[in-house]
Amino acid sequence: MVSIVVIDTGGANLASVVHAIHRLGAECSLTSRAERIRSGSRVILPGVGSAGAAMAALREAGLVEVIRSLTQPVLGICLGLQLLYERSDEGGTECLDLIPGTVRKLQVPDQLRLPHMGWSQLDWRRADDPLARGVDADDWYYFVHSFAAPTEHAIATGKHGRPFAAIVRKDNFAACQFHPEKSAGAGARILANFLESQS
Repeated sequence: MVSIVVIDTGGANLASVVHAIHRLGAECSLTSRAERIRSGSRVILPGVGSAGAAMAALREAGLVEVIRSLTQPVLGICLGLQLLYERSDEGGTECLDLIPGTVRKLQVPDQLRLPHMGWSQLDWRRADDPLARGVDADDWYYFVHSFAAPTEHAIATGKHGRPFAAIVRKDNFAACQFHPEKSAGAGARILANFLESQS
């Protein structure tokens, strides 16, 4: 039986993530309890706001080592993707160090705005990844971010001034820079693929 846990990071997108899971016909629990997170068969790490505040909240809750030790499939969302990296230039924040690299502020020409906010398409680098099952190359996804991860571990990239990691995977950890819970049918497909995946 699949047991879905959403880590309570205190972010503003928690309710929408939980509702998105419910819309798929699945149940999930929202928790910051270490033992409950460890026991989940699928774990989701959402996040909005600043990297420094999010890492401080995880440290205060005693969850940094808990997340690092997880062996089941984990999906980061938005800031949750950035937290998987070694560090973020946003406040010089040391992050979870699960994926090599540094998250940096998007460098954009004057005609582009920051944050990158709105609908964008993806360039799939690994269309054989479980998260890509059934997706359409022409699908659009909803982004809100000013910082982004490098593309080395990306299975799909986005572009706003320069390419950035839109979906990443390393071992059992995957993550989306966009908000799948706000990305209509395309986002629902990504979430469903995660819930059904074995890795």
